[in-house]
Amino acid sequence: MTVGILALQGNFAEHCQMIEKIGHAAVEVRTLDGLALADRLILPGGESTVIGRLLQETGIAKEIIRRQQEASLPLYGTCAGAILLAREVVNDDMDTLGLINISITRNAYGRQPQSFRADLAIRDIKHPVPVSFIRAPQIVEVGEGVEVLAEHEGLPVLVRQGSVLVGTFHSELTGDASVHELFVV
Repeated sequence: MTVGILALQGNFAEHCQMIEKIGHAAVEVRTLDGLALADRLILPGGESTVIGRLLQETGIAKEIIRRQQEASLPLYGTCAGAILLAREVVNDDMDTLGLINISITRNAYGRQPQSFRADLAIRDIKHPVPVSFIRAPQIVEVGEGVEVLAEHEGLPVLVRQGSVLVGTFHSELTGDASVHELFVV
């Protein structure tokens, strides 16, 4: 299996390392040709406005939507990637891919100094998983068909709808590949 990591901006290198750590091929996706090589796709953390604009300019956005709708392309969005996959961004008028039925707010946990780590209980993972919340978004509404896999302080932080997985945290920065394994199963 080849897992594509959107490499337009953000934490793509760390996701590549995690995918290779669990024994799969990783390809950095910057073009439609790169996307064509991917059996699955991770949309990493970074600056959601920049990544969103580049997705549109390269035509990758339309192809992600097409492949997800026609062939259920498995997608995993972390932090900014979660914002880009959401149906709605409550505190911004940015365009998203709209591939998971959630509403989300940007930078809900504050600025860089308010970043923190937490150990999460995640459904289908047998141990607490360390994750990092860095200028993290917050899921404020979970719509029909979305299952909550993990919460932090009563709020959903990892959700799934069909083949789309979204986390408001960075799973690639702690060395624990459990969420990546959950994604590739």
